[in-house]
Amino acid sequence: MRLVVARCQVDYAGRLTAHLPMATRVLMIKADGSVLVHADGGSYKPLNWMSPPCSLREGTTDEGQVEWTVTNPKTDDTLRILIEEIHHESSHDLGIDPGLQKDGVERHLQELLAEHPTSLSPGLTLVRREFPTAIGPVDLMCRDADGLSVAVEIKRRGEIDGVEQLTRYLELLNRDPLLIAKGAVRGIFAAQEIKPQARVLAEDRGIACAVVDYDALRGIDDPTDRLF
Repeated sequence: MRLVVARCQVDYAGRLTAHLPMATRVLMIKADGSVLVHADGGSYKPLNWMSPPCSLREGTTDEGQVEWTVTNPKTDDTLRILIEEIHHESSHDLGIDPGLQKDGVERHLQELLAEHPTSLSPGLTLVRREFPTAIGPVDLMCRDADGLSVAVEIKRRGEIDGVEQLTRYLELLNRDPLLIAKGAVRGIFAAQEIKPQARVLAEDRGIACAVVDYDALRGIDDPTDRLF
């Protein structure tokens, strides 16, 4: 991961346009290719960002000012970062991340949905839990009645960050020729509660939403019916 603290101006052009005037910010370039712009505030959310696949080109303007141009080949979105002064720059090898350790309810929810995938969609069957990708494991990899791959991301509370996470997984999975042999991998965003903004974003990206009744699932999963 590369971290740069710099006085910069940021302009985004794509489905919409956004402008951040000159100020000191943190620029984060991750190993997966994503570029994020953070301020000293606003909690954990970046002011602007570009998700992979994208490429970063470093150059200078006609006036000799340092300029970074981040582009997405799939969408033609562009993030232009004009740097006036760099205060700090460092690179760090973070190694392989073991992934998020889910709390008891979310972990149990994943286990229940793995055992009863048809509660998410009729005809759905489980292929594998914690399906590995280069940026972390997908909660469930399933197959629908037509034999198409379906990636499922599970949250207790479904918010925009969860949709973004599943979007990144789908971008990677849809480059795997084995998974897309019969057609594109689609996504299901499952949660006990899904925020309206997250639902709108998911549906705009072709991701299905499934509200999960945890108590009802626990009722299906009767331990007395098990042999082991």
